[in-house]
Amino acid sequence: MALERIIDPEFRDPGEQGYDLALRPQYIKDCIGQEKLIEKIMIAITAAKQRSEPMEHTLFHGPPGLGKTTIAHVIANEMDTNLRFSSGPALTRPGDLMGILTNLEHGDILFIDEIHRLPAVVEEFIYPAMEDFRVDFTVDSGMHAKTINIPLKPFTLIGATTRAGLITAPMRARFGIQHHLEFWSELNLRQCVARSANLLNVPCDDDSMALIASCSRGTPRIANRLLRRVRDFAQVHGSGPITVSLAQQALRIEEIDELGLDNHDRNYLKALIKTYKGGPAGVEALAATLGDERDTLEDVVEPYLLQIGFLARTRQGRVATEAAYKHLGLANTNE
Repeated sequence: MALERIIDPEFRDPGEQGYDLALRPQYIKDCIGQEKLIEKIMIAITAAKQRSEPMEHTLFHGPPGLGKTTIAHVIANEMDTNLRFSSGPALTRPGDLMGILTNLEHGDILFIDEIHRLPAVVEEFIYPAMEDFRVDFTVDSGMHAKTINIPLKPFTLIGATTRAGLITAPMRARFGIQHHLEFWSELNLRQCVARSANLLNVPCDDDSMALIASCSRGTPRIANRLLRRVRDFAQVHGSGPITVSLAQQALRIEEIDELGLDNHDRNYLKALIKTYKGGPAGVEALAATLGDERDTLEDVVEPYLLQIGFLARTRQGRVATEAAYKHLGLANTNE
């Protein structure tokens, strides 16, 4: 069953990417959150510019919606160079990458999203491009086959992935800079909401921004999405400015509670607690009970419940914690 969740950190539709682009910071000075990461990136950018060299190949990994693509755009702007965008699933054969690489100018940045999904043949093709700025392209086949060595202009490859464990060791070793993006603090999310509200030209008081930030699951993309939904509600049911009361009503319509849990999260916990007495329960059994796929639960529902301490994974299966019982107002009969 496909899920349409407002708190899904992935992009929900192509139109949302336009909003995301409009709210995206363009330079280091505009960035919020990930302070240690931004400082390291700034050092790498400054050093590369002083040497008049492209920045080292860089790998960003972490959950979706935390700013991997945004930082790539910021790096391109700071380096005053062009950014070419592609994704692992779109590059199915070496020829797909050949045209992109040969059109890169000196210092340009090639950004590959979900780089762990590159086919093995494409991954091996890109190795000499990363190391020696050249590619070996084979034309014809059989006894008439010949390999053409094509030099490339020095460039920077920025890879982004939500599944760092699926990147092969040879590919990982070719990235000189590797960073993991963490979930944002509530303070950073509040700053993100304030900045976005200003760009959207919608008045929003401090308490409303704090409420939206607390429901954003540590993810700025979700914070911006919730802000837009609350803005729409305030425009229709209020006079325009966002107040706490209007924000609460808007979130209630979206069925999102004060911790950012939606109905699907609560149904998961209720099934675990009521049907399986709090666990341990296998994920296959939970998927059958909820009518969902196992991958949906593991990739979409469980990560945030694990992050906030409502769920524990054990060898025997999933177990609901005492915090989950308290949040749902249910008694723990196992005590």
